[in-house]
Amino acid sequence: MAYQVIVVEEDKQVLEKLTTALRRSPDFEVASTYKTADLALGQSRMFKPNLFLINVDDSENVQLLRSFVNSYPHAKILGMLSSWDSSIVYSCTKVGIDGCILKSFTVEEIKKALQLYALRGEKRPSRLIAFFSPKGRAGRTTAASILALKLAEKSGDRVALIDADLQFGDMPIFFDVDPENTIIEASQDIKLLNPLTFEPYFCPLKDNLSLLASSEQPEYAELVEAENFIEVIKMTCTLFRYVLIDLPSGFNPISINTCDLVDTSVIMVMLDNVFDIYHMRRALEMFQTFRKDRKRIYTCFTRVNPCTEEERLKLQRELGYPVTDILPNEYQMISLANSGRLLKGLPKDSKFMEYADKFTDDIINDRR
Repeated sequence: MAYQVIVVEEDKQVLEKLTTALRRSPDFEVASTYKTADLALGQSRMFKPNLFLINVDDSENVQLLRSFVNSYPHAKILGMLSSWDSSIVYSCTKVGIDGCILKSFTVEEIKKALQLYALRGEKRPSRLIAFFSPKGRAGRTTAASILALKLAEKSGDRVALIDADLQFGDMPIFFDVDPENTIIEASQDIKLLNPLTFEPYFCPLKDNLSLLASSEQPEYAELVEAENFIEVIKMTCTLFRYVLIDLPSGFNPISINTCDLVDTSVIMVMLDNVFDIYHMRRALEMFQTFRKDRKRIYTCFTRVNPCTEEERLKLQRELGYPVTDILPNEYQMISLANSGRLLKGLPKDSKFMEYADKFTDDIINDRR
């Protein structure tokens, strides 16, 4: 069945080129064209469209996108750009359209974009979740990896893992993969990319789970600028419903800018001595300084013994801030990760898996 297409474009030359290409394809029927989105919004219903191609170079059109999403909930909506602008795209996708595409496209690119965005999952803003620890060995990478696996399994939507520990990231080892591309290449190329050309930078782990790995060479970390890294995250949101970012220990421009962008941060600290409460408290102070408008900051202490509700409440009193989760020393999970067997199956009966199940259920149902 052919798409019934409404095109919103004020440039006559662009409009003629696009409609000519669409009419030559048996997969598309141009139902009507409009210069502006306000005209299309009110008059398109009679054509029963299932695909809108809307010029989003026009800011007034962008402001009406949410109305299109609400008025035509079963239609596909693609924004059209003369050149890729992550700020515009981010604003467009946050209101629930399928995605954006450059105006220099062909019919085949439209088809590919529709297929790619359909795989993303539910048409809602991406959930961006950062995992941070003031010091190493807190289980941050293991937690991010397993939670990504569980999110992919439970949600059915596309999930991305970004290994932002640029010097010492080891997620490829956890999953026993050898990525062709890394975040180094992605960040250097990002200003030349769009979602169709960006997608191959990810290494598929499962049908709906992919990894953007860090480099094996620690010295290459200096090649990644914070601004470009944020652009990478924003473009990742166009392809994936859930984006989990494993940050390096300590604060640097990458971690600060990332935590300012994401909607959810998980701060993990290994409980080893009295200074670890202090480290958690200092990390929280930093987060609250540069994330004043954010509300989702969760704390997790690992290697807690005894791992009981009483111990969690005790830590909470000492910290003076809600302690969301506590975990024991999970040797089995550490062994699975370090041996590259995470994709071969996770244990079902463990405190860590109880945490993973609850966390992913809360994320999917927007309780966390």
